[in-house]
Amino acid sequence: MVLWVVLGIAIVAVVYVIGVYNGMIVARNRVDESLSDIDTLLKRRYDLIPNLVETVKGYARHESETLERVVQARNSAISAQGEGLADRASKENELSGTLKTIFALSEAYPDLKANQNFVALQGELAATEDKLQASRRFYNSMVLSYNNKILMFPGSVIAGMFSFTKRDFFELDVTEAAAAKKAPQVKF
Repeated sequence: MVLWVVLGIAIVAVVYVIGVYNGMIVARNRVDESLSDIDTLLKRRYDLIPNLVETVKGYARHESETLERVVQARNSAISAQGEGLADRASKENELSGTLKTIFALSEAYPDLKANQNFVALQGELAATEDKLQASRRFYNSMVLSYNNKILMFPGSVIAGMFSFTKRDFFELDVTEAAAAKKAPQVKF
């Protein structure tokens, strides 16, 4: 009788461990999938930027320094693909900052602002930026869920046994985060 009880407890424990392990695998795969979604949107962003730069070049020939900074930031972000998440996030934040300068140029050049190619590219890039922001939030949500699974007891014991490691969040630059938290000023 005691043997059956011990055997029953052992079977329940094994089934529990398998369930927790499988849950961690699913969570890790969701993190990987959401990071892949970010990579897809970044690729789209990288593809749009040269077209936008070429359109602006036609109108703002003497703004070459601004355009070169955008191209350099794009190339830096592309080269960061094999680096750690923190380095990638830093390069992406730098690229976002330089893109803002191109949109600021459109205010200085009314003809550029009215150019259909520029307007279409600006709209596509803005939509891509919105999707990218949503994908980052989704990724961070998946990372939070995964990290909770592997850090909370008893999952932490199982995670340690099977070498599950904590994942990093895709974070904003400190100055960008501070600017995002700052209340907008309304002036009339």
